[in-house]
Amino acid sequence: MLEIEGLRAGYGRTTVLHGVSLTVPTGGVVAVLGHNGAGKTTLLRAALGLLRPRGGTVRLDGEDIGRLPAHRRVRRGLAWVPQGQQSFPRLTAVENLRVIADGRRDGRAAMDEVMDLFPVLRELGSRPAGLLSGGQRQQLAIARALITRPRLLLLDEPTEGIQPSVVATIRRTVTELSRGDGPGVLLVEQHVAFAVRAARRYHVLEAGRITARGEAGVPGAEAEVRRALSV
Repeated sequence: MLEIEGLRAGYGRTTVLHGVSLTVPTGGVVAVLGHNGAGKTTLLRAALGLLRPRGGTVRLDGEDIGRLPAHRRVRRGLAWVPQGQQSFPRLTAVENLRVIADGRRDGRAAMDEVMDLFPVLRELGSRPAGLLSGGQRQQLAIARALITRPRLLLLDEPTEGIQPSVVATIRRTVTELSRGDGPGVLLVEQHVAFAVRAARRYHVLEAGRITARGEAGVPGAEAEVRRALSV
């Protein structure tokens, strides 16, 4: 699905990513963990096309998309849920979904599907997004991305500031989505337990370089990640 090889990227004269390589398979969750400033969000921005790489390749199903602008990558099936539970605060939850669904051939069906995944959005559909809790807004943000039926979902810190019960809901949803022919998921996280339980593989990013990688969801994976992050 997504292949990133030798990716270098940064801002101004500062290089943030120094030759990052990873693969996200179809129907698989790959987690990237690291401390603040490690380059995690830069990696997502470069993958989506919001930041022009300085070197390396980004391929989607074998096609080099490294020179494509962000909107053309979105048309090819990428969807990004940025950090911060973003929404249109004065629109209701349902109106936020309709902004994405309107004009799509299967928009109504897609809305029904995401509200089945996140029932709270059906229950609170008439409430302005600005009055939802942080966890509810995060579910709304993920639901909006899923309405586009992406082939690859980029999630940036989806558990930040979220209560544990909603973290569990998001983890279950991400895991269910990635099964079979569902979208691949590139998950950027600092919540180690969430990441290793949701993902198939993990990569630890430190100062723009991958310093550890391995299988997630197996005995000892969480301890290995915590060791790598403590170095």
